[in-house]
Amino acid sequence: MTRTLTCTTALLALLAAPALAQENMTPPAIDSPEAESPETPAQTPEAEAPAAETDTPDAAEAPAAEEGAPETPAAEMETEAEPESGEAPDAPAADQQAARNFPSDARIPPSGTDWTGFHGQLSAAKYSPLTQITPENVGDLELAWRVHTGDVSDGSGDLPATVWSATPIYANGLLYIGTPFYRVLALDPATGEEVWSFDSQSRLEALTQPALKNRGVAYWEAEEPVEGEACQKIVYLGTMDARLFAIDADTGEPCAGFAENGILDVNQWNTVNDRWPLSLLQPPTIVGDHVIIGWAGNDWDWAEAPPGSVFSVNARTGALEWTFDTIPEEIRQQTGTANVWTAMSADEERGIVYLPVASPSPNYWGGNRTEEIPYATSTTALDVNTGEVIWSRQWVHHDIWDYDINAAPTLMDITVEGEDIPALLQPTKMGFLFAVNRETGEDIWPIEERAVPAGDIEGEVYAPTQPFPTNPPPLIDQSRLPDVWPLADIASFGECSRLWDEMVYEGMYQPPTTEGAGAGAYPNSAGVVQWGGVGFDPENQIAVVNLSHVVQHIQLHPREEYDAIQGEAGPGESGFHPQTGAPFGMSLQTALNRWGMPCWKPPFGEMMAIDMTTGETLWRRPFGMSQRYGFYMPEAWGSPTIGGPALTASGLIFIGATMDSMVRAYDLQTGEKLWQDLTEAPSVSNPAIYEHEGLQYVAFISGGNSILKPEVGDMVSVYRLPRD
Repeated sequence: MTRTLTCTTALLALLAAPALAQENMTPPAIDSPEAESPETPAQTPEAEAPAAETDTPDAAEAPAAEEGAPETPAAEMETEAEPESGEAPDAPAADQQAARNFPSDARIPPSGTDWTGFHGQLSAAKYSPLTQITPENVGDLELAWRVHTGDVSDGSGDLPATVWSATPIYANGLLYIGTPFYRVLALDPATGEEVWSFDSQSRLEALTQPALKNRGVAYWEAEEPVEGEACQKIVYLGTMDARLFAIDADTGEPCAGFAENGILDVNQWNTVNDRWPLSLLQPPTIVGDHVIIGWAGNDWDWAEAPPGSVFSVNARTGALEWTFDTIPEEIRQQTGTANVWTAMSADEERGIVYLPVASPSPNYWGGNRTEEIPYATSTTALDVNTGEVIWSRQWVHHDIWDYDINAAPTLMDITVEGEDIPALLQPTKMGFLFAVNRETGEDIWPIEERAVPAGDIEGEVYAPTQPFPTNPPPLIDQSRLPDVWPLADIASFGECSRLWDEMVYEGMYQPPTTEGAGAGAYPNSAGVVQWGGVGFDPENQIAVVNLSHVVQHIQLHPREEYDAIQGEAGPGESGFHPQTGAPFGMSLQTALNRWGMPCWKPPFGEMMAIDMTTGETLWRRPFGMSQRYGFYMPEAWGSPTIGGPALTASGLIFIGATMDSMVRAYDLQTGEKLWQDLTEAPSVSNPAIYEHEGLQYVAFISGGNSILKPEVGDMVSVYRLPRD
């Protein structure tokens, strides 16, 4: 049987001499040299290439949404203004744009002291105005309380393993937490004591994912709550079997007026290629009275799958308001996905919600979808009231690399060359940060179409160019594979060098192939930036992002050959997958030697700060420690990361995200590590920062993820300064 391994196994099995032993203590800080900023890659010739049709900044006003009476089933409401196959959507007419009446000085509202969403705020800035905890006193931070939810499985028993990436929500004077057993806990924010709990009684089966997954809950409250009336404040919980629960935030009781006694069956709208339920693993995005719902599915296994769709329902009643379809109607039957499985962001003042759209199916072969799918692998801006497209930018044309747009774009107001710009920064798996005007989708700094390699798979169509931002520079050098790590190569008697010779790689967009060891995948499918996204300090106009360096190789296997191999899917982002309905199955393997060591040179993960007035890097450093068998590797090697940063007005960055199960605080201005503590599993979620009864708290959830290492947890840890 072919052995399948992930980057997690890679870094867990590093054989170099350990730097520190882990017992029940926090390891001391390790100084490490700053990494240099990567050069902007000259991946392809800079000769002018034809611009792709969907690169028009303000492409796509043609509404792909349909307004309808709430009682009208979504299946009966067809999109009337989908772009024709092979055509880019039309730009909005001038009078339509003027009618939106967006004031040019409408800025992102300042953050409050609550933490009411997955990214803290609708802007996805993950920023708190609190200043009680500072760079000077953060070293005194202590554990206020710690809770184990009990909702955890390592997969060894009757239940699938859990992957828990929830952000705690602080609102209504309580801390709300969703669990991978699809329960909600309302806790006292100061003590962790349970105030109420709700159990959805959902099926604990891995219906669309290899594990039970949850990224938390969403919160809504009426603009003018009616005293004594139930469900004026609601917590929403999604489940893998496609149900959305509405729960009274004060009592934990279901909201009877929402859908069917507090339960909305989202799968009622799953009417094309309904191979699996529309799993609600990411909490919905709440904008005013709109609950905006994306969904996740089963990647890599099917050529024909449910086509991407986003639903807006009324916060009080669950009635359907509009549906946005990402794939042109005439080709939905032959492909699928291009869904929104991660968090969205929104500019509530302008009435715009921003969708990070994933790639279509199957992920690594596109011969069944050679027509244009303009909204796939894009950032698409919708009118939050109607679902009409305001603008859309496609970041990967004809995506055959699974380069989903996997994080909410971060909204920010920045000053560039003296001009105040309402901006949007879209992080990507590719290691690009695309900066555009969030009103129009126009470039802030030039985004160029550059020629990329073509492949030779019969029936496939290859995009001749792809978009490359010129500023900020790419987070990694995608023009070449990282150098072979001598330690891993020597330990395996040259195995890594031979693998590098057998991989085909002429730059990041090297198409999948049947030849040799396959196409090098750098960046890999898990991505340089994961769903934690980019943090932003609006006062200093500094963006913060953590990133991973992982090399994989993709190989296509003709159907007969694939069926004979009968390879197994691996944990995390790896293994063999059939792409049933396509002429090719595929395998995705991490570039490891026989001992499980990464073949590429460290660092494996970094964190950096960017001046968003210029796009220049302020500082950059290896981040986290690779760890296994109770030992830490040198911090200069870094760690792959999942989860994002949270920033404070006092100049701090709080973050978990690394495989060593540490949670840390850094100085925003210098990148210096100021504090750390050990938890039971990687904190693969965004922290929450809130003020309760005059005290500032920082909350982390340590749930683990098999992409990093096979360690799970059910721990909530909340920190504060010592009481006087």
